[in-house]
Order: sequence, then structure tokens, then C-alpha cells
Amino acid sequence: QVALVESGGGSVQAGGSLRLACAASGRTFSWYAMGWFRQAPGKEREFVAAITWSGNYKDYVDSVKGRFTISRDNTKNTVYLQMNSLKSEDTAVYYCAAAPNLGVLLRAAGSWGQGTQVTVSS
Repeated sequence: QVALVESGGGSVQAGGSLRLACAASGRTFSWYAMGWFRQAPGKEREFVAAITWSGNYKDYVDSVKGRFTISRDNTKNTVYLQMNSLKSEDTAVYYCAAAPNLGVLLRAAGSWGQGTQVTVSS
């Protein structure tokens, strides 16, 4: 099991940027596929981005392609989500997730952080 702690959320105006970070502890971080999900008020949790343990493969939901970038630093046991050109519809609680492989991650069946709030005002 791996423990995850998110940081970097906050409030920003539309068009602005934020960078989220997720620090992992516990089992070897570099073994895990990592990702970000989000949940807006009244909506189900949705996939945002994922990255394999090597960092060679990344996936994004269509609505954030070209605006968000996921990356990881295995030496720091940390995964990042750089969010640019933010829109009001990006407002949500963002959750970090970890799983033994990408398939498990995309089924939302891995480990979760506690979430960090991102609020984008128009």
C-alpha cells in the first residue's frame, strides 16, 4: 500500500495556472502508475490524467488535452499536474491515485489521496 498526500490546490481566475503535487510514501513509488482524478459538486469522480511508472506513457481526458501536463519525479516520490489555461469547469476536488498498473488505475481501483480543492473563477 502507498500513502498519498496532495498539495497545490487553491483559487485562481480563469486563464490562470496551478501546479498540483502528490507526495507518495510507503511501497516503492517507482513501481506504480500514477494519476489524477477530479470530482465537481454534484458530479461523479472523473479521470483527468495518468502516467506510467517509467513516465513514457501519458493519458489525458479530452477536456484537458493541451492544457494540463502530468509528470513524475521518482527520486522525489512525487507526481505533478501542471494546469494551464484553467476554466471554470475545471473547478473540482482533485485526487491523486496510485495503482500497480495503468489498467487498475483507470478503473479507479487503486490507492487515493485525500484530495485538494481547485476553484477557478470566471
